[in-house]
Amino acid sequence: MNEERNRIRRGEMVRGKTQMRRIENATSRQVTFSKRRNGLLKKAFELSVLCDAEVGLVIFSPRGKLYEFASSSMQEIVERYKRHSKDKVQPENQAVGQNMQHLKHETASLMKKIELLDTSKRKLLGEGLGSCTLEELQQIEKQLERSVSAIRARKMQVFREQMDRLKEKEKALAVENAMLREKEITGLSHGNNHFQKCSRALWSGPSPDSRIAGA
Repeated sequence: MNEERNRIRRGEMVRGKTQMRRIENATSRQVTFSKRRNGLLKKAFELSVLCDAEVGLVIFSPRGKLYEFASSSMQEIVERYKRHSKDKVQPENQAVGQNMQHLKHETASLMKKIELLDTSKRKLLGEGLGSCTLEELQQIEKQLERSVSAIRARKMQVFREQMDRLKEKEKALAVENAMLREKEITGLSHGNNHFQKCSRALWSGPSPDSRIAGA
């Protein structure tokens, strides 16, 4: 408390934290601009003198008025800045140009391959053979023979696979039929046994003569 009073006595003000946003009041905004502008111009001057730096500062007010400071010549500083920016951007442009050339080369190479494949396909289909030499025709013939051989081999493989599947189905049906026959035989056997038991019971009963004698 005493320290704060001492500061007030010495003319020191306790300042709050300035919020970094646009000042809505036009008068306050203009006053703040004038103060900050003068402070910025002063700092630019001090930097150029104390550090022997080449400084160029350009400020436009909200109304479009120009304020500037240059330690030497503003035009020379701007030209130097342009040269520096050009030297900095040039390597990037060169890299972009090289990448573009590489992409163009790859595109042309792919287009050439596509064209060759299309020509080869048409020749295999028997189209555009008028300009072919004897050697080219022989190469096409060999390629067709290899293709036919591959097709035949694949055809035989598919045929064998189908035969194997049919054999498996045939085996499964044979097993199923055997089980059905076994069940049928078992059922008939049980029926015969029951019939025999009933027949024995009938034949083992009292004879007619014994029934009469008893009467």
